[in-house]
Amino acid sequence: MSKLRIVFMGTPDFAVAILDKLVKSDCNIVGVITAPDKPAGRGRKLNESAVKVYAMEHGLNIMQPTNLKDPNFIKELEAIQPELQIVVAFRMLPKAVWDMPKLGTFNLHASLLPQYRGAAPINWAIINGEHETGVTTFFIDDKIDTGAILLQKKTIISQEDTAGTLHDKLMHLGADLVLETIHKLESKEIAPSQQQEDSPLKEAHKLHKETCEIDWTRDITTIYNFIRGLSPYPTAWTTMHNGEDQLFLKTYSAKMDLEPHQLKVGTIAATKNELKVAVKGGFINLLEIQLPGKRKMNTKEVLNGLKLAENAYVG
Repeated sequence: MSKLRIVFMGTPDFAVAILDKLVKSDCNIVGVITAPDKPAGRGRKLNESAVKVYAMEHGLNIMQPTNLKDPNFIKELEAIQPELQIVVAFRMLPKAVWDMPKLGTFNLHASLLPQYRGAAPINWAIINGEHETGVTTFFIDDKIDTGAILLQKKTIISQEDTAGTLHDKLMHLGADLVLETIHKLESKEIAPSQQQEDSPLKEAHKLHKETCEIDWTRDITTIYNFIRGLSPYPTAWTTMHNGEDQLFLKTYSAKMDLEPHQLKVGTIAATKNELKVAVKGGFINLLEIQLPGKRKMNTKEVLNGLKLAENAYVG
């Protein structure tokens, strides 16, 4: 339990798990700042963030500023007298906000900083074939993900991990780390350390549709890591050329078949139950895919309703 007056800032499900840990640990949450409601869907119904939904269910004080520099918001924040602020998956803060509490404002980042600064650290760690990652708490400053490190925890990335499974691992690891950081800041047991940038740094820039297209000319391991690093979101995709048809194909799950072959890269080799793509070093066996206008399905289901041309290929 912490008596510190804590303000929590966050938006998605990842942040909810951390907020839930603090609430269940009897931390003194005096305010929750989250994104404004946004219209979504055909009816343009206002969509509330996951953090807002949780905060409402637990009777927490909610603020949803559209402009974090708005003097009225700054006054509202000052009025609740935060002693510590915690940021998890939120937007960049102005100095007037992050510099307000006496103990500062710290962020939880889903990588071992200074590696993988940016918006998509979980995805890029898998895409790049890392075997280890973790979570970091650090003080916010006027740049992105560059502040003094407080604490870190590591975890292994397995060969089967996807962005989805690693997200959940880091979410729970991060909740424990945030709570530990609070207690150690309160008891003055932490000596913040500046980030070391001596070694080459790997970035975790935001992913866009065009950067999620599978390059079938890469080696088998690189392609496999790319697919699982984008699953379930934002999802790797390719174009399937099936006779006269060109189909946009999302790929959620695959495995590597390290079999020698003489096929041209991108050639589809199919049976009644399998859809495999010839690549350097073997085949990428597509396990779970989605065709336009269809739901996500396992490959056997797709093949039951799809007539494949003899010369079908991807790329």
